Amino acid sequence: MEQATRDDVAHVAELAHLALSEQEIARLQRELNRILEHFAELQELKTDEVEPTSHAVPMVNVFREDAVRDSLPIDAIVGNAPDRAEEFYRVPRIVEG
Repeated sequence: MEQATRDDVAHVAELAHLALSEQEIARLQRELNRILEHFAELQELKTDEVEPTSHAVPMVNVFREDAVRDSLPIDAIVGNAPDRAEEFYRVPRIVEG
């Protein structure tokens, strides 16, 4: 696998509008090349017989059918509100006028 060059790192930094020192560019070049080495190791794995997955563990659809049912009583809904006006929550005004 190709190694990232100093110019590669400087180019990406420029695209991200990052002002990096030469020391930072050198450090990031080393770190990026270590990451690329890990990817090269992963490329060596034999995965021909591995079925592609979207999740590491089996997923089950947890949706349920909608069902009509009675609403909660108003007092149960706003009973713990710090400030209320009848069946409504009272909140501080955030819009002027």
